[in-house]
Amino acid sequence: MILKRSKLPMIDWILRFIKGVLIGSGFILPGVSGGALAAVFGVYQQIITFLAHITHNFKSNIIYFIPLGLGGISGVIFFSYLMSFFLSRYETQILWLFVGCILGTVPSLWKQAGAKGREKKHIIILILVFLISLMLMVFGETLLYLNPHPKFSTWIIVGVLIGLGLIIPGLSPTNLIVYLGLYKHMTDGLINFDLMIIIPILIGTICTVLLLSKMMNFAFNNAHTVLFHCILGIILASTLMIMPQGFSTLCLESLVLLFAGSGFGYWMCTLQKEHDIT
Repeated sequence: MILKRSKLPMIDWILRFIKGVLIGSGFILPGVSGGALAAVFGVYQQIITFLAHITHNFKSNIIYFIPLGLGGISGVIFFSYLMSFFLSRYETQILWLFVGCILGTVPSLWKQAGAKGREKKHIIILILVFLISLMLMVFGETLLYLNPHPKFSTWIIVGVLIGLGLIIPGLSPTNLIVYLGLYKHMTDGLINFDLMIIIPILIGTICTVLLLSKMMNFAFNNAHTVLFHCILGIILASTLMIMPQGFSTLCLESLVLLFAGSGFGYWMCTLQKEHDIT
């Protein structure tokens, strides 16, 4: 695979950098998929093809992806700072914004799950996965509080979730990271360049992308409907768990952010639909 470049290399470099920044936001903002954004900007297939045949035209492809990678890192750091700033001051309101962003993607995920047909058994699978996930999260919450200081291995799991968000367009792992109580730790660690957070996240992300990209592609080609209903069940359960407790927290500001987040999540999905991302 030889990637085409424009006749204006500097303009092309800057455009790829900007694309990288926006794709990087997909790993931080809730309801946004890094994989979907990569597809929106026309580089998803190029990334997957490169990863699947990493030694083919290696030097040429690495040069092409450098501005995209630098932009992605810049986007992650910038949006981490932004989210860390607002979470430290307006945690309840921001959580309602997160919930809205995720809920805005549910109609699209429901449609995507049934894109190849939907039977009664798939609805049962969705409900079972939702209930099992909810039960595990409720009972697992106690265990999470026993370890207020996440371990190296915990951050590797976060990296795995982020990697899956790149491999599977439309999947946003942020709500799971929020539920695990790791989101604020993660954004703070990224903006403070905490290597004990950054290194395991990179390990988890890179290993997931390199090791699971072909497997996930095979799985979704052969069990698309089942897997997407499972993903939808997990997303619904984790969204329910990250809601601030008590509707008394749903003040006017929170309500506005909830609807704004829903609109943003829905808009991102319309972009995904317009670009025929599956």
